[in-house]
This record gives sequence, structure tokens and C-alpha cells, in this order.
Amino acid sequence: MAWGGGWGGGGGGMFGSSQSTGLPFGGIPSELQAEANKVLATEPAREKSSLTFHQRPSAKERLALTLPRMLRAYPGWVAGGSLLVIATSLLLQAGPLLTEFAINRGLTLGHRSLAVVYVCGSLYLVLAIVNALLQRVQIDVTGKLASRVMHDLRIRVFTHFQRLSLDFFTEEKAGVLMSRMTSDVENLQQLVQDGISSFAAQGLTMIVITVILFWTNVVLATWTVLLVVPLMFVFTLWFHHASEKGYLLSRDRIANVLADLSESLYGIRVVTANNRQRRNIKNHRHVVGAYRDANLYTGRVNAIYGPATNMIGIFGSALLLGIGGNMVLDHKLSIGALVAFFLYLNRFFSPIQLLVQQYNSLQQGRSSVIRLRELLQTPPSIDESSDAPTLPTIEGRITFEDVSFGYSPDNLVLRDVNLEIAPGESVAFVGPTGAGKSTMAKLANRFYDPTTGRVLLDGIDIRTVSLQSLRSQLGVVPQEAFLFAGSIRTNLSFGRSGLTTKEIEEAIDVVGLRDLIDRLPQGLDTVIHERGQTLSAGERQLLALARAFLARPRVLILDEATSSLDLQSETVIEAALDRLLEGRSAILIAHRLTTAQRADRIVVIDEGAIVEVGTPHELLSHNGAYASMYQAWLASGGRDATRS
Repeated sequence: MAWGGGWGGGGGGMFGSSQSTGLPFGGIPSELQAEANKVLATEPAREKSSLTFHQRPSAKERLALTLPRMLRAYPGWVAGGSLLVIATSLLLQAGPLLTEFAINRGLTLGHRSLAVVYVCGSLYLVLAIVNALLQRVQIDVTGKLASRVMHDLRIRVFTHFQRLSLDFFTEEKAGVLMSRMTSDVENLQQLVQDGISSFAAQGLTMIVITVILFWTNVVLATWTVLLVVPLMFVFTLWFHHASEKGYLLSRDRIANVLADLSESLYGIRVVTANNRQRRNIKNHRHVVGAYRDANLYTGRVNAIYGPATNMIGIFGSALLLGIGGNMVLDHKLSIGALVAFFLYLNRFFSPIQLLVQQYNSLQQGRSSVIRLRELLQTPPSIDESSDAPTLPTIEGRITFEDVSFGYSPDNLVLRDVNLEIAPGESVAFVGPTGAGKSTMAKLANRFYDPTTGRVLLDGIDIRTVSLQSLRSQLGVVPQEAFLFAGSIRTNLSFGRSGLTTKEIEEAIDVVGLRDLIDRLPQGLDTVIHERGQTLSAGERQLLALARAFLARPRVLILDEATSSLDLQSETVIEAALDRLLEGRSAILIAHRLTTAQRADRIVVIDEGAIVEVGTPHELLSHNGAYASMYQAWLASGGRDATRS
């Protein structure tokens, strides 16, 4: 199913084509709708979510992340899984005892009885079937336990992302954060689902077998414990330290791989336009090569540990066979007991080999826990006190009081800034790139806190109130509007829940989106792609303005909202801005002076300081910094030159 025309495309004018427009189809084809309805009808009912968000983590969330704490939330499932592990481990150990009984009571001289052999064989088979059924239940229980634990962990990590401040996301690569939510969590899920139960089963098996070995023959068991176990223990300690180093390195390097991949995919247009494919492949090869080297290191460690433990087992078995054989010849041990001992001995070595394999899973999971713990213990740089009050409804007076700020302590971006914006007043910040205009806006909505000084709203220090109540009264329209994958209705409702269709329609009319919405086949329910890439820049910006209008902010911050638009699109956007700014305090980060001239006052910022403040007419008459900027703008073909 296709829609005609070519809507947007990411750049040109918004309303220049009269032909039918549309997007790449994002819904369910009509011929598949009936089948889709059948599938949806079988979906189980979901309980309404009761999740709430708090800027400050709870006491439980502040505890360091550990696997026991995660499992402690489901004691019933853990207890059930543990009992099943114990039951299966014990049932498996009955086989060699039945073998010993069958040999000594049914196959030796003076004790020949096929009935005994048949009974022992039948019991062995029954126990094997029961054990298989119990293992099936155990796998089901541990799988459900792992799903619940990982669900909680994913929610906890995602919630922590919502709490962290902008500086964290500026400094950290998106791919690294994605690896925490994907590969690290998947490692833990594999560990909880298979690794822990297997690790516990093999460990319990070794304990049970050790007891049985001593019960079978103290001499042979003593040789086993004194000779084999110490060597195994030494190699295991070495493997623990060596593999931990390798798996931590591996977790870091897979994060780098995902980060490089994410960046390359996100910037694919720039890559293609600049013929960077070959260089990107070369760089990615280095990143992937570093990850390969980390895996090779862990592989070498495993290659040493696995064969070494095998050889210890073989030499131990050979020695014990010689000792046990002499004991049989000296009539100190029965043949059945010797056979049973070696069956148990093989079972003693087999868990060790399985533990080696599971230990790899355990180390990977442990490395993931360490990385996730580090992430969850990263505090937000912008936080609120536990008793932060709600900011009352404000009039919109914004005050910068002796504000200085630097993204790094040694390099201040703003120095001793003092400024007051009256309620309902629009103020444009202009100045050269890097002067500190956007930084002023980021301080106003508390994306960052001043190094010194205060930012006040209606005389209240914004650091003293809750972030939710502060940002609910501030609206931000960035230079590049970000739209989420979903319908236009969903994107417009992003800043405020519970909106009615009437309210959305009103916002569409206010900002001038009516023509665009009416041309779409599904209107407000038209699906747009991630980041709105199928829309033009002007269309995305209009949607961002409508979203800000629907949020009903008391203060509006526009960060160069028209800087990337063509003149036709800019005219439409500015008309929408005139409606949007009515009755609101506003900070306009102005790249184009056409936007600045619409403000009540203009603030000229240069090298982190305010150099001029006044109305557009006043600043032009002073022949200062703004007048020079204005003349340079006119000389370069400023749009208002014809109006002068």
C-alpha cells in the first residue's frame, strides 16, 4: 500500500506542493487487518501500570546493585527453584548406589540374581524419568524468575537514566548506555536463568558426592580430597582473577563497539555525503579488533584452565585406580564398591568441568553487575532536596543574580551576569557563537546549576523547588525539534497528558498546522518515523511549537528555533511564534535578527558577559555592538532590508 506524493524530505519549503502528500506507510495493511485483529483478541489483559516517577530514588533503589538483592524480591520463586535443584541433585546420585547393589547382590559369585539386577535397573529408569520431569519444572521456574528479575532491572536502569542530568549524556556515548541495557542485562538474564541453578546444582552435587565417597571408602576419598581438590582450588583461584580482568575489559569494549555503531548509523547522511565509508569501516575495524583481543584473552585463560583441570582429573583417576585395585586384591574393598566409587569419582570431576563452563557465565554476569552498579551509583549533578517544595504558579519574572557558570570549573562560560525579565516580557539573546546565549537558557530551566550566583523565578531560587513543578511551567523549543516514532497526536500530547481532541485542534490552528494536518490521509493519527526524519525542518518545528503550546508553560524558551529554516518556512514559524508568545515570558536565543526584532528587549552577550540591553530601536540608536551586528546583517542581505 502506497501513498502518493513526497511529503517533506527534511529541508525544503513546507507548503510549496499542491499534490497529494504522504509518508512511507507505517500502519497495518488493510488486507492484514483481519488477521491482526485475531492476534490482538488473544492477547492477555494487562493490568494498568502503577509506576510513578520520583526525582530522588527510594531507600531501596539507593542500595548497591547485587544479585542476591535482586533475587530477594521473589523469595517464593527462589525457594521453589532451590528445592528443585536439591531434589534433582540428590536423585542423580542414587544411580551408582543401585549399580553397586546390583553387582554385589546380583552378579558376584554366591549372589547371582537377575531379579535384583532387573529391580535395580527399573528403579534407575524410574528415578531418571522423575529427575527429567523435575528438571523440566526447574527450568520453567528459573526462566520465570529470570524474566521477573530482569524486568525489574531494566525498569530500574531506565528510571535512573531519567534521573540523570544532561551533562552525563553529553559526556557518555549513547552506544555505551545501550550496551548496559542490552548486552549487560542479557548476560545477567542468562546467569539467573541457567547459570545460578546449574552452579548451585553442580556445587551441591560435589558436596553430596564427597560425603558418599567417604561413606564408600575413607582411604580413597582421603586421597581424592588431599591430592585432587587442592590442585583444582589453586587453578580456580588463578582463573577467577584472570577471567575477571578479561570479562571487565570485554564489557567495556563491546560498549565501544555499540557506541561506534550507533554514531555511524545516526550520522549515515553525513557519512554518505562526505564519502567517509572507507574511513568509518577502518575505524570500526579497530574498535571491533579491540573487542576481539579482549575475547582472545579470555579464550586463552579458558584454554589453560579447562585442559589443566581435565589432566588433574585423569591423573587423579589413574592413581586412585591403582590404589583401589590393590585394595580389591587384598580383599579390603569389593568390586561393586570400587565400581561405585569410580562412578561417583567421574561425577565428582564432571561438575568441576561444568563449573568451569558456568564460571564463565558467572564471570560475565558478575562483570555486568559491576558495570550496572557503577551506572546506578552515578548521581545526577542536578538534584533536588528530599523536602523540596512545589513551585507555585508563577507570573514569569526571571532573574539572573550575579550568575557565573562553566561546564568545567577552570573555564567559565558566563561571568557575573545580572538580568531581570519581567512577567510577560520577551527577551532575545543575541551575540556571536559561543558567547553563552544557550547556556543562559539552560540555566533558566535548570539543566545546569550556576557555579556562583542564583537564578530566580518570581523571587524563588529554582534550586530549592522540585524539578517536576519547575519544568511543568517552562516550555522549551530547541533548534532541532525532536519527534518520537508514533502518531502526530502522540507527539503533540507529549508535554501534557489527558489532552482532548478539541485542545489539540486548537493548538493546530494557533500555530498554523491546519493545512498540513488536513492533507494527511489519517490526519492526527498519521504515523511519523523516529526523529521525524520524514518531515521537513519547518514541519518538525511547527509540531514542536504546537507541543509547547499544549503544555501551557508560563515561560517559553526558544533556542534558535528558526535558524535552520528557509525564508518561507521562517515566515510561517514567526507567525506561529507571535501567537505562542502572547501573555508569556520568553527567552529567545536568536541566530537571525528577524527573530530578535520581535522581542520586547534584546540582550547582547559577548564572551560570557552582557554588553548591551535595550529595545531594538534603543540599541540601534546607540550605535553599539547590536548596531554593528545589524549593519553587518543588512550588508549580507538581511531579510528586513527592504522594510528599513
